[in-house]
Order: sequence, then structure tokens, then C-alpha cells
Amino acid sequence: MTVYLCEDSFDGILCGVYDAWMGRKGHENVRLEIEGTRDPELFCVYETAVIQREKMQKVITAVRGKISEEAYEKIYVASLSGEEGRADAVYRFLIEGFRYGAGVLDMLHLPAVFEIFKLCRFVMNEGHLLIGFVRFASTKEGLLLSRIGPKNDVLPLLADHFANRLPQENWMIYDENRRKAVIHPEGKSWFILREGEEMWEERLSWETDEEEYQALWRIFHNTIAIPERLNERCQKTHLPLRYRPYMTEFT
Repeated sequence: MTVYLCEDSFDGILCGVYDAWMGRKGHENVRLEIEGTRDPELFCVYETAVIQREKMQKVITAVRGKISEEAYEKIYVASLSGEEGRADAVYRFLIEGFRYGAGVLDMLHLPAVFEIFKLCRFVMNEGHLLIGFVRFASTKEGLLLSRIGPKNDVLPLLADHFANRLPQENWMIYDENRRKAVIHPEGKSWFILREGEEMWEERLSWETDEEEYQALWRIFHNTIAIPERLNERCQKTHLPLRYRPYMTEFT
């Protein structure tokens, strides 16, 4: 078994797909893995998929031309998943995609297709929830700061939403699990920045108005709460516990 190690990014997965395909060792004899997610196995040969723009572009052109634009969008969203097997899932889906063409998206009975749809659903659901759960705090300089800790890499999904909602604001959403942030300068396009942990600790320690709003939220909850109608199971269904440490009203 030859294992192609991919960088943890969409570009890295695409280059892994290219190397695995062009290696011509047989699809059943190769596997894609995100680098650093699993321990080495006996009797496996490991090769690193080096990121090259030419390889990426060839895979993108092939997917869009021989399968469909929707298939390309699916593999991009699936690459944002936090699942360890996402790289190989993309590869297996593309094997079926190049075999059946655009109609592959209707073939949910195929395990590879079903897996991609499952990954996409998980990513999109978390992105949808966080659109409602993200809380910003304002610094004295007028920068809006927010922290999140999602299972999936949903920053690109959140970036598009908040860029449309807050186009004239300077804001930043920091992903604590991946130590990177999406940054939106006032009136400009957003971009994602990945830097050292020390830099983020310094910026996220800036003084904000968060304590003031925490107090207001606590007063609000204590005022409107009806103890007799408390339903913690229902609350956990609509607002899972893992999101609450990042929400002002639960801090």
C-alpha cells in the first residue's frame, strides 16, 4: 500500500489526488492521508504530495470539465471537514466521478458518493449554526473580535456571510482549534491568516466591551427565565454545549 501524505488544505488534497492518480499503482493500492493525522503503519510506503499549482489546476479542470461544477464544490466543502479520512474520501469520490460523469451526484448508493455527501452535510450544518452563534466583542480601536472552536474548518463559510453582513466593519474571527483567523478590513475583501500562537495571544488579549455585554446578557436571562418551563434537553438540542464557551451570554 502506498500512502500519499497531503498538506491539511484543499490545495494539498488536490495535489495528493494528482500524485495518486498519476502514480498508476491501482486505486486499491493507494490511500490519501492528511499529514500528521495517523501513525505510520507497517508494510506501507509513504510519499509526500508536494503542492504545485500546475497539479492543482489540472485536477480542478478535470473535475469541472469531466464531472461538474457542483462536484467541484462538493469536494471543496468536504475538504473543510475535520474527519481524518477526508482526503481519501475526496479521492474515492473522484474515482467514481470520472467513471460516471455528472450523474455520479445522484448515485448515493455508492459508498464513496454517500461519504462525500455526509462530510458536506456535517460541514454545512456547523457553518449554518455558527452563523447564529458567533459573538463579536468590540475593541477601543473599533475592531470586532470573535473566537470559535469548531470541529470543521468553517472559516471560509463564515467569512462570506459576515463580509456581506458587515462590509464596512473591521472584524476578525479566530479559530482556536486551527490557530488561524479570517480578517476583514473595512470595505475590502476578507483573507485568512495563519501565524504563530504568540501573535494570536497578544491580539486576542486586547481590551474589549465583552464584560459589559456579559453582564447585560445575564440580567436579560434572569429577567425572562421561567424556572417552571426549564427544558435542558431541548436547549442542548438547539444550542449544543460545545458552542457555549464562545458565546457572550454563557460566559
